Amino acid sequence: MAFDDLRDFVKALEKAGELKRIPFEVDPHLEITQFADRSVKTGGPAFLFEKPKGSQVPLLINAFASMRRMEIALGVDSVDAVAARIAEYLEMRMPQGLLGKLKMLPKLAEMGSFFPRIVSSGACKDVVRRDGFSLDEFPILHCWPEDGGRYITLPMVFTKNPDTGKRNCGCYRMQVYDGRTTGMHWQTHKQGAEHYRRRTKEGAKRMDVAVALGADPATMYSAILPLPPDLDEMMIAGFLRGSPVEMVKCETSDIEVPANAEIVLEGYVEIGELRREGPFGDHTGFYSLEDDYPVFHITCVTQRKNPIYATTIVGPPPMEDFYMGRAIERIFLPLMRLQLPEVRDMAMPAEGIFHNLMLVSIRKSYPGHARKVMHAIWGLGQAMFSKCIVVVDEDVDVQNFSEVAWKALNNIDPQRDIEFVLGPVDSLDHASRLPNFGSKMGIDATKKWPAEGFTRPWPDVLRMPDEVQRRVDELWKRAGLK
Repeated sequence: MAFDDLRDFVKALEKAGELKRIPFEVDPHLEITQFADRSVKTGGPAFLFEKPKGSQVPLLINAFASMRRMEIALGVDSVDAVAARIAEYLEMRMPQGLLGKLKMLPKLAEMGSFFPRIVSSGACKDVVRRDGFSLDEFPILHCWPEDGGRYITLPMVFTKNPDTGKRNCGCYRMQVYDGRTTGMHWQTHKQGAEHYRRRTKEGAKRMDVAVALGADPATMYSAILPLPPDLDEMMIAGFLRGSPVEMVKCETSDIEVPANAEIVLEGYVEIGELRREGPFGDHTGFYSLEDDYPVFHITCVTQRKNPIYATTIVGPPPMEDFYMGRAIERIFLPLMRLQLPEVRDMAMPAEGIFHNLMLVSIRKSYPGHARKVMHAIWGLGQAMFSKCIVVVDEDVDVQNFSEVAWKALNNIDPQRDIEFVLGPVDSLDHASRLPNFGSKMGIDATKKWPAEGFTRPWPDVLRMPDEVQRRVDELWKRAGLK
């Protein structure tokens, strides 16, 4: 069942024992960050701060900060169930014969139900203000001591492709400059930045933007998904939630936003206007550096009555974004296997902060297969940012990082099995030689074949026979050992 809105999700978290209400005053300046950081690192709950200092608006944080909360958000017992649904649709073929086609009709009808639906109004328009508003009303966090200011950290930023008119929704941090202007952290590889560049080439003076804050969890989550350009995030949200996302047109532009959003900021970016943004305590665990980014001017605020402000923090892993990224890893594995069927599994450890380390197991079929997989991954959308890819054989459990380290470090001859390439890197990579450009490393940790020039014997792994293990299991219990 899809959640109707954010407060419906809050109720579900509370019912599951995954949320703690904080009824006393806590400061959005650093204190809430410390609450959230301490909780996620100790397996603690999500928080609803009912009285954030300086605001009448309650604040929700850590709502996605465990695999159990991700499962609740997506309405599944395991995120692998979402991956299985995706695989089912990817593998669907139109059968032969009338009876077979008739059996497919319910599935085809279900596919049509994913697309967003335009409605005339929604709860996000309970209150409409073109004047007399300020971002100071909301409990926007100053997350880390050396941050450049307060940041909106969990927005759904809506823009339209100037060429096709197709919608894009992304999650880009927004530094608050004053009550009506923010930065718009459009990294160069993101679709928001591409739309801005196209508007610039057209000679446009302004670009309409709308920002939704808080919605049902699947819709919020869709904003961070690494989707291909012009694939509508709201359609994917409909797939995740099992029912279409209702969208409503903004008051001041033709952009549509989720009708169930808690708060909507409508406005524009002035083409060519840049302002210093940062530093910001980022998911790398370091402060990302200052740079110039476009400025978002807010011209209208619409909101629900008594809205909830949804936010997150990033920093030294694991944080809330690790669990969101972990779900992406599992959900998108079928899509990767569609392009690379030899891939058996993949993992992105928390310490690798998503793009710094990817572990991949493959069914190796020919010489150089591991290198083919590395280069293919570097050509897959945002996977191009993978700084280090380690490829192992299919019998290695990439979810067991100790096993990967053991097998990989024993299997490689560094000079032979490590290669370096140059290409685009994540904008937050502070170690690259240039912004957005640097080197990446691939490690072939598979068993080497004679056809790859390895003529020595390859040793077997130490392993006790199954029958001995079963016998000792019985003796172990007799000895009273646990």
